[in-house]
Amino acid sequence: MTQMADTLAARHPLSNVKVQGLHSGLGLGDVIVCLETALEQISNDQGDSIYYSRKPGPPPVSSLSFSITVIPDSLRVTSEAQTLNKVQHNSLELKCEISKTTVQHSHISIAWYRKKANEPAVEVISFSRDFVLHAGSEYSQRHASGDIRLDKVGETLSKLTIYNLQSSDEGEFYCEAAEWIQDPDGIWYAMTRKRSEGTMVFVEGTASAHINFDMDINVRLETEKRTYTVGEPVEFRCILEVQNVAKRYFSISWAFNSSLIASFGANAVPVLNNEFAQREALGQLKVSKESDSVYILKIYRLRLEDSGKYNCRVTERLKTSTGEFIDGESKRPKNTPITVLPLKTNISVEVTNNAPSVLEGESLRFSCNVRTGFRPQNRLSVTWQLVDKQNRRSDIVQLDRDGTLHPGPSYIERSSYGGIQMEQIRPGSFTLEIFNSLKADEGHYECRITEWTRRLDGEWQMIGERHNGSAVSINALDAGFAVTAISRTPGVTYNESFDLQCIIKPHYPSWVPVSVTWRFQPAGSTEFHDLVTFTRDGGVQWGDKYIGFRTRTAIEKAESSNNVRLSISRASDTEAGKYQCVAELWRKNYNSSWTRLADRTSNLLEIRVLRPVTKLQVSKSKRSVTLVENRPIPLNCSVKSQTSPDSHFAVLWYVHKPADTDGRLILKTTHNSVFEYGTYAEEDGLKGRLQFERSLSGGLFSLTVQRAQVSDTGSYYCHVEEWLLNPNHAWYKLAEEVSGRTEVTVKLPDNLLEVNQTLKNLTILENGWVTLECLVTSRSSHSSHLSVEWYVWKPGHPEKEEIVKLSRQATFLYGELATANDLKSRLRLESPSPGLYLLTIQNMTVQDSGVYNCRVEEWLQDPTNTWYRRAESLSGLTTIVVKQPDASLQVDTTTANLTVPEQGHFHLDCSILSVSSQESHFAVSWVILKTKGRDKRSSRNKDGEEKVVLLRVGQDAVFSPEASPWQGRLRFQRLSNTLYRLTVLQASSTDGGNYSCRVEEWLPDPRGSWYKLDEEESGPISVYVQDTGSSLQSVTCSNDALFYFVFFYPFPIFGILIITILLVRFKSRNSSKNSEGKNGVPLLWIKEPHLNYSPTCLEPPVLSIHPGTID
Repeated sequence: MTQMADTLAARHPLSNVKVQGLHSGLGLGDVIVCLETALEQISNDQGDSIYYSRKPGPPPVSSLSFSITVIPDSLRVTSEAQTLNKVQHNSLELKCEISKTTVQHSHISIAWYRKKANEPAVEVISFSRDFVLHAGSEYSQRHASGDIRLDKVGETLSKLTIYNLQSSDEGEFYCEAAEWIQDPDGIWYAMTRKRSEGTMVFVEGTASAHINFDMDINVRLETEKRTYTVGEPVEFRCILEVQNVAKRYFSISWAFNSSLIASFGANAVPVLNNEFAQREALGQLKVSKESDSVYILKIYRLRLEDSGKYNCRVTERLKTSTGEFIDGESKRPKNTPITVLPLKTNISVEVTNNAPSVLEGESLRFSCNVRTGFRPQNRLSVTWQLVDKQNRRSDIVQLDRDGTLHPGPSYIERSSYGGIQMEQIRPGSFTLEIFNSLKADEGHYECRITEWTRRLDGEWQMIGERHNGSAVSINALDAGFAVTAISRTPGVTYNESFDLQCIIKPHYPSWVPVSVTWRFQPAGSTEFHDLVTFTRDGGVQWGDKYIGFRTRTAIEKAESSNNVRLSISRASDTEAGKYQCVAELWRKNYNSSWTRLADRTSNLLEIRVLRPVTKLQVSKSKRSVTLVENRPIPLNCSVKSQTSPDSHFAVLWYVHKPADTDGRLILKTTHNSVFEYGTYAEEDGLKGRLQFERSLSGGLFSLTVQRAQVSDTGSYYCHVEEWLLNPNHAWYKLAEEVSGRTEVTVKLPDNLLEVNQTLKNLTILENGWVTLECLVTSRSSHSSHLSVEWYVWKPGHPEKEEIVKLSRQATFLYGELATANDLKSRLRLESPSPGLYLLTIQNMTVQDSGVYNCRVEEWLQDPTNTWYRRAESLSGLTTIVVKQPDASLQVDTTTANLTVPEQGHFHLDCSILSVSSQESHFAVSWVILKTKGRDKRSSRNKDGEEKVVLLRVGQDAVFSPEASPWQGRLRFQRLSNTLYRLTVLQASSTDGGNYSCRVEEWLPDPRGSWYKLDEEESGPISVYVQDTGSSLQSVTCSNDALFYFVFFYPFPIFGILIITILLVRFKSRNSSKNSEGKNGVPLLWIKEPHLNYSPTCLEPPVLSIHPGTID
């Protein structure tokens, strides 16, 4: 509204507009009434007709309208109303909370005032809307010295602090706040202003300070809970709720069941009584001051006797003017009782084992875990006990709370050998392991855990015990112990092997110690003797009776059981007889001694040894092999079956040719692997080409004839002999077999050479490059070599001409065509990939036009390493036409007319609009078209007109002589590459005519010779020379008869007169003077007069006489 009034006053300066009584409490109705009053005042003062209405849709205002926005008043200023009694030189702190919720942007200003009765308020300090701190006039000096402060201690909270209070500071203190908003024109104004409630402050001298203090003291005693357990900590907090606690003095006393524990004086030094002083010295109790208003009593480890009521008493200490302290009011809160319960264990125990039933000798593993209720500050002791089937309980091992192990009486010896182990894996987790268990270890295992806690005197106290257990049954080793001997081959032949199995039941693990002994009774004997023993620790002991068995006998114990197999190889009559096995069951004690638990003897096994029956079979299959020369011939001889795995074979290889009656021996390998070459290998030179192989299995024999030749064609077969070693280590032939035949046909390689036959037509410009492709799409062999020749058929030549050849040895051979001209230096031959050959001809000329192709020869190497040509093929034809560049010369043909004054000059420009090549050179000639020819370089056309060449500049920049009429008057300029200019100086009337320029375009061929590609002539330029001489001269020059009469006829007449005069002169001179001539004849040499005249009418004819001597 204030802004609105200012606006009305500015627009109506003669009106008396005043807005009074505005404050933030105005409602919308008040604003409208105020606006109506202002408008009525303007209307009365100015006579304007202004309409206004309180209802929607008012009549239009003639020239003034307003938009009114009512901003709610949200400013709140609060300060606690209180009365404070202060002593001089003390401090005063007052707080004021200011808040607003205005949506618009606004600023807040704060001011503190002091008001005394019947006196105006005095400003103490203020904080303006522009964030400037300013002290009142009475407090400016004290503000400068730092005794007056105004601080913002929260988002909406401000604090006034006055240090070193004086008596003049008595009065009512209140804070005042104003909310400011800014107009669009930048002017700030206060929307509302409010003050807080006042605080009465009385300042008295120090002598009477103790009788005027406010004794309103509030005390609270807090603790976390009321029920505790022995050993837990407890903390009591005594909280003071008083005014100005930092400037006041208090003494605090702590009490337990009405007995004093400790006290705090004004100097904040705690004093404890005897009992609690001892606990405080041991670190079990602490009395401290956390802040000016919080005091703490903390007991770190509670005892049972600490149950009871706790309290704190607060007494204010007043300081007199003499500096002494006197007691003021004393207050205490209600008693806080706590209950301390005795300790008891809350742990739970869980026991697990590795298996409920184990085999005697296996390890027992137990785990004992404390699941819940264990306190980290406590300790545990663990005892493992065994309750056997007779319900007898015995201690196995004990782990006390200090971590010391104590084996039970019955387990001391086993524990000393490491048979009993107990470990603490982690706090609350224990394991027991019993190695090499006995049948007596069967029973119920219990884990007993006792929890201990340390008393305040340092002694350990048991607070409870928990236990749990697990039962284990142990199976005896010798239960069901039995031995059985078996064999799957009761009858064997010579040199065969047979196995004897000693089966032990039950199926023991591999770690169970069992010893097995094989006994043997030879055929025809009645006594058994130990053959071999597989000891309990895995060793093998041979008997002394049958030493020969050791070389042919193997004993093996199964990995997963104690079964023992006896394998006898190369059987003979010596191994025929009866066999029997004896098994002994052992147990290793904890002191490393052995105890035999049981022994068992198996049934008898009788083994018969027979002579072998041949089983030799050789493959009889027939096959045909067709291969290319120089390939290997694979020949196989397969033994399908044999009598014994130890059989040796002698193999003989034969070949049968159609012309031979019997097969011819190629190679023989004996049963001892000795090679012997046959007559065929010796005669036909096969020794260096034979390769014999035998497979690891021994049943497949291979003969390979390397680098096959056509002459190797024939029928091949093998002859196999089987040899065995008898029991007396002598070889004998048991049987022989002949294999099926392999028909071998060796032929020359197939002709697979193919060259790409694609036809191509290429047209290129002269001086360009062309690449000819010769692609071999297939070849007879990957090992073949290729030679490539390139040919060309040129127009007018009946035969093809060789260009270049790449031999199979990768050497270049140039043909006569390439050698005779410069083609050799322009050839590039490359092979970027196998089978692809590229011939590149650089800088092509018209003479290079023709039809090109390549011829490929394939060469192979025969088995004797001799090269021969196997095939050849021609590529498709590539027709190449080399053209000169197309003529695109274009000269400006625009016609022009020039009028030039006599003796002036004119320009003849010759402009080239387009060229055929960037390498073109130009020859330029300027000509004039005349009706009569007066120059030897002129040419006459069909109309009788003749062209006279003024000047020619060749493509090599050589100038021709100037035409005689223009000699010395021509100037040539080259303004750019395509613009030439000829300037004619001292123009005369005879220079008039039609001028033009003729342009010849020259290009270099690849050999560097120049040739004319095209020529063009420009448009005519008509030149007219204006005559600036006398009228007589003009008439004379314009009339031919008069011209000859004036200039031509007088010359002969004048010449005759001169001759006559000279003759007369000569005669007169001769008469007076002797002649120096021969024979007295006077010598007179007069040259023929020379007449020069200008072809134009601009100069008179000149007569020149050149005598030898004229006086």
